[in-house]
Amino acid sequence: MNAPNRTVQAPTLLILAAGMGSRYGGLKQLDAVGPRGETIIDYSVFDAARAGFGRVVFVIRRDIAEPFRAAVGDRAAAMIDVDYAFQDLNDLPAGIAPPPGRAKPWGTGHAVLAARHIIREPFAVITADDFYGPEAHAAAAAYLRTARDTDKADWCMVGYRLANTLSEFGGVSRGICRCGQDGRLQRVVETLGIRRCDGAIVADGHQGALTGEEIVSMTYWGFTPALFGRLEALFADFLRQRRDEPAAEFYLPSAVNTLIGRGLARVTVLDCDAAWFGVTYRQDKPLVQRHVAGLIKSGAYPSPLFSNTNP
Repeated sequence: MNAPNRTVQAPTLLILAAGMGSRYGGLKQLDAVGPRGETIIDYSVFDAARAGFGRVVFVIRRDIAEPFRAAVGDRAAAMIDVDYAFQDLNDLPAGIAPPPGRAKPWGTGHAVLAARHIIREPFAVITADDFYGPEAHAAAAAYLRTARDTDKADWCMVGYRLANTLSEFGGVSRGICRCGQDGRLQRVVETLGIRRCDGAIVADGHQGALTGEEIVSMTYWGFTPALFGRLEALFADFLRQRRDEPAAEFYLPSAVNTLIGRGLARVTVLDCDAAWFGVTYRQDKPLVQRHVAGLIKSGAYPSPLFSNTNP
C-alpha cells in the first residue's frame, strides 16, 4: 500500500508494544484476531493511516524486535512510515542506575520517553492490545493536526463510556475521568476491580454502584512534543523517590495528572461512543474476533486487510 501524503503537521501514532500480558499469558500483541491472521495492531495502523497519521512508531523491547518486525512491523510499513523505539530498563537519567534485582522497565511513562529522540511533531499514544476503532483515530488525528502550545501544553485524550469497556471474564482497571464543564480533563482516578455484579457495575474501594456512563481513559492520548521535557523531569523526581521499590512504575496518567495540577497542560477530552475491545484475559479473544468479523461484514474493513492499494 502507498503511504499517505506527509505534511508538516501530520501527527505520529506511538504504539506501546513492549509489555508481556501477564494475565493473558504471552505476547498477545502478536495474536491474530482477524480472519486472515490480522492482529489488533494491524487494525490500529490501518485506521491511523486512513485518519491522516503520517507515521507509526512502535515502542518494543529489543528481545522481541525480530519476531515483532516479521509479524507486524513489515506489514505496517506497507501502509505507513514506520520507526522503532526501544524501552530499556537502563534508559535512565545520567548518574542513576537501576537497583539490583530490577528486571522490568518503569511503566508507560517510561515507555513514551523511549521515543523522545525520534518524535518532533504532535503524536498520539495507544497500547498494542486495545482495539480503539476508527472513530477514535479520526478524532485524535483531527485534533492533533491543529494542536499548538501556548502558555500551556495543548493535549487531548479519547474518552470512552465505562460500560463499553468491561470484560465478561473478570475485573478490570480503568482510569475514571473527572472533567470540567469546559470538556477538559481535571484528573484521572485509577479504579481497580471494575466488574458487573448482579446487574450493577461495582469496583474495589468504590462506594456504591457505577452508572456505566462514566468517561474512562483507555490510554489513547494526544500530545505535542512539549510532553517529553516535562515527562523527563517528572521521571527524574519519581526515581529519586521510588527507585528502590521493586514494583514501582512511572505511569503516564499520573504524570498527566501532575502536569494538569501544576497548570502546565490542558487536556481536551474527545468523547467516543464506540465500544472499546481488548484482550485483558485470554477468554476475551473470541469476543474481539466476533467484533472484528462484524465490522468486516458491515464494510468497515476489507478482508484480507492488506489486499487494497490504499487504506
